[in-house]
Amino acid sequence: MDMILQEDDGILVQPTNFSAVEDNCIYRCGFPQPSNFPFLQSLNLNSIICLSLEPYPEENLEFLKFNKVKLFQFGMDGTKEPSTMSRSAITEALKVLTDIRNHPVLIHCKRGKHRTGLVVGCLRKWQSWCLSSVMDEYKQFAGAKWRETDGRFLETFDVSCIRHCL
Repeated sequence: MDMILQEDDGILVQPTNFSAVEDNCIYRCGFPQPSNFPFLQSLNLNSIICLSLEPYPEENLEFLKFNKVKLFQFGMDGTKEPSTMSRSAITEALKVLTDIRNHPVLIHCKRGKHRTGLVVGCLRKWQSWCLSSVMDEYKQFAGAKWRETDGRFLETFDVSCIRHCL
């Protein structure tokens, strides 16, 4: 568990798999817990993109409302290989993610590995990263549980649809 000490000796607890995708504007993690709220508050988020199918917990919704954070939810099944529905949800999530009016933005799924990794991987393709670097970053977060089907999805994802929509 990663922690950061505040000046007043309060402890800020980062969500699971937290990392900056782009400094000060795009972050990623696993599903935020109430113990992570002070840390999230320190990011001054404007938006959160949730990729989980489950209804957003009431306690989290209250945190978002109190902090005036917009929630965008694009439910994706985390247990199956990416599908046409995933492709559509990822495209919509990328539209939100690339709109600077939504920054700083946090993107998350349950563990911050597969669904989040797919969206970040597609963002990296949109940013013209080479596929090997996209896959290296995906595997860094997915660890031993990386999915070959996700790799094929990232390889074949056409970012031109995003470029035309922006």
